[in-house]
Amino acid sequence: MKINEIFKSIQGETSYAGLPCTFIRITGCNLRCRYCDTTYAYEDGVEMSMNSILESIHDFSSNLVCITGGEPLSNEDTPLLIQRLLDKNYTVLVETNGSYDIRTIPEKAVTIMDIKCPGSTMSHTMHWQNIAYLRQSDEVKFVLASRDDYKWTKDVIQKYNLSEIAKVLLGTVFNTIAPRSVVQWILEDNLKVRFQLQLHKYIWEPHTRGV
Repeated sequence: MKINEIFKSIQGETSYAGLPCTFIRITGCNLRCRYCDTTYAYEDGVEMSMNSILESIHDFSSNLVCITGGEPLSNEDTPLLIQRLLDKNYTVLVETNGSYDIRTIPEKAVTIMDIKCPGSTMSHTMHWQNIAYLRQSDEVKFVLASRDDYKWTKDVIQKYNLSEIAKVLLGTVFNTIAPRSVVQWILEDNLKVRFQLQLHKYIWEPHTRGV
């Protein structure tokens, strides 16, 4: 597998935010979101065997592992890596952009699926059938770049009754839209969602890698 980086930090997003976590960032992505903050993962990386990856994370002594990218499902070996981690009793989070069939993700992993808003310029790539495959332990993430993105997100949540299917997360493109505004909209509309900030971008400089 081509791996961009492996590191230990805190989980910056999701309902696991703030917890120590080992990250395995897999090289490659099929999308080109306008606001992407990990463009370095499009192509850069080194080939590693499955055993080498497992050995690399062992000394971090963290039971929580996040498989991210890039887009991890762009690599056909990712489901096997996830299963190997589950077999070793890791809690595995899989961050995916929603354009691939999530049924390839082993059942005991936690799927954290983006639904790309229009502001990303990639909303047309969404594999909408994935919503039917979500479990209540899974999470759905919207990243907002504008008020229009928020209105679109609210419509999607209501259309698919998402808050009853999985945990729904709303965040913002860093330094693009005021978090206070989004929180106010959520409260006004009484949305059953979790607002989130990218904690790592407030703890470290926003473009710092390996955190």
